[in-house]
Amino acid sequence: MGLVLGIALVLWSVGMLLRLSRQLRWGMIAGLYLAVLIVQIVMPEGHALRHAIGGTPEGWAALGVVGLLVVAYRGVLGALKRRVAREVVPMAPKGPLKPVELDRYARHIMLREIGGPGQRKLKDARVLVIGAGGLGSPALLYLGAAGVGTIGIVDDDYVDLSNLQRQVIHTDTRLGMPKVFSAQKAILAQNPFVTVRPYRRRLDEATAEALFPDYDLILDGTDNLETRYLVNRMAARLGKPLIAGAITQWEGQISLYDPAHGTPCYRCIFPEAPAPGLAPTCAEAGVIGALPGVIGAMMAVEAIKTVTGAGEGLGGRMLIYDALYGESRMITLHPRSGCPDCGAT
Repeated sequence: MGLVLGIALVLWSVGMLLRLSRQLRWGMIAGLYLAVLIVQIVMPEGHALRHAIGGTPEGWAALGVVGLLVVAYRGVLGALKRRVAREVVPMAPKGPLKPVELDRYARHIMLREIGGPGQRKLKDARVLVIGAGGLGSPALLYLGAAGVGTIGIVDDDYVDLSNLQRQVIHTDTRLGMPKVFSAQKAILAQNPFVTVRPYRRRLDEATAEALFPDYDLILDGTDNLETRYLVNRMAARLGKPLIAGAITQWEGQISLYDPAHGTPCYRCIFPEAPAPGLAPTCAEAGVIGALPGVIGAMMAVEAIKTVTGAGEGLGGRMLIYDALYGESRMITLHPRSGCPDCGAT
């Protein structure tokens, strides 16, 4: 038993030195436990290896049952905490701007396209951001700084060292922290007059159905195609405008998908997911660190325009930015007949 505990301690320490997430470190411990249990079951009684790790198959199995009960208890407790957190953290209260807010947003209010009424709209707005990574980081920071009253964040990932090259909302001191809580901490440190609602979970159909109705606008900054299609399908079904950005290597793109107001949806433009390998993620193909900042900031600008009605949005258009050659181009988009997500005709 002492040998196994020593190995477990070494694994945990190595994981900490490598700055692995707590999930990965617990996964290493679970792997060690399974290896020990297999040795106890397979090796004959009296075998040197079985003797070295100590205990009996029954004892190790009982320990596993206790561990599973602890994990189940923590899972149930976490679910209850998330439910309570959602009830305790309400949408930001609507109402007139306070004097301190008038000073904070003075440069917005001076713009005739926004002014006081537009800033009130931002304060009353509810924006849900899917993903607190490369694109979500700058978008979230600027939405919070702009005074968007309620900002929801959906992400199930943890802050990793490899994120910090581009995910500017996170810091070295928050490695291993769930990204939604790291992002919440950064937004509120910059602007305490907004409400941030973190949802530490992977977006699925049930979660989207529960969350999307509470928000006026959806921003998608994920690099997972399955999630992108899910977000588009749910946004189109509920009539929610969707701002989606995408990046790879040196190039980024952004558009506003709002079929309820005559624009195509994401699936109109990308009816099928590309074959494996044709659309690699940033983890697979790499990305220049500042590019997510450019596209993510553009997403925040489009969100502010959508909420306030300023200018002309990117509905029916896609902006493509090539950072390597400093070029940008605009592509006109059209609804696709028979689209299964938006029902365009």
